Amino acid sequence: MRPNTKARGQAGAAAIDAMWPREFWGFLIFVWLLITHLTAAAGLVMYPVPGLRLLSAFTALAFLGGVGTAICYHRALAHRSVRLHPTVRTVMIFFAMLNGAAPPGSWVPTHRLHHARTDTPDDPSSPVWRGLWWAHVAWHWQADNPLRARYMADLRDFSLGIWNGLLIPMFLLAYFGGACFGPTAFFWLGAIRLVFAFHATSLVNSVCHTERGVPPGKDSSRNVWWVGLMIFFLGEHWHRNHHAYPSSARMGLSWRQPDLGYLLILGLETVGLATDVRRFGRGSVR
Repeated sequence: MRPNTKARGQAGAAAIDAMWPREFWGFLIFVWLLITHLTAAAGLVMYPVPGLRLLSAFTALAFLGGVGTAICYHRALAHRSVRLHPTVRTVMIFFAMLNGAAPPGSWVPTHRLHHARTDTPDDPSSPVWRGLWWAHVAWHWQADNPLRARYMADLRDFSLGIWNGLLIPMFLLAYFGGACFGPTAFFWLGAIRLVFAFHATSLVNSVCHTERGVPPGKDSSRNVWWVGLMIFFLGEHWHRNHHAYPSSARMGLSWRQPDLGYLLILGLETVGLATDVRRFGRGSVR
């Protein structure tokens, strides 16, 4: 069962209207995504084979950025399923933003709103009402949702708020930083990496919310194993598990569901850099 005809028509009209940004910051985000994609395409044409050393650097930066998003943004800040040492938190935020993620003061309340209004018309990134294009790309340049304000109370301290002012310098570093190592590195450590990270993360918003037969307004999240290939099996692709137990630091619920993010958290816990790790089993109720 899907949304009724009238609701689908209204949502479809909204999706068409949202194809293009209508506010200043939305326009800047649109231009940023356009530039990175065009630059990445040019780089793949001119330098399709980066070499083993550069490919290793590309993978390491993409992985560290993914760790920053999966462990710090998602589990530690958004769901408070683990507490990170302040130094670890700072390093992870740095690499997450170097990977193209928004500052935590923006990313975290948006994600909390997504969980609070999952797959309803108020969900900022659901594909149910506005389609995959919206969920994968277009929602990024929409006007700020006023409902986010209620999920920001604990994000106003200086150590998190300072990243808002560093957004432009961080993104410029992410885009141009590789140029210090030559033209091939400029493309592969810059735009190509940013485009890869963008689509890897977006698959969780789009493809992982396409369960069939779900009534409109109900949670359509699902586990998609192959999305894990794009996000280094850090765990977010076990998305149905996560929506069932959002406060759990563990998303893969068995050995058949590898969750590298949770293993890294356990490693940090072992050396005292992570505490208050929340664990919930398959039969837990939260």
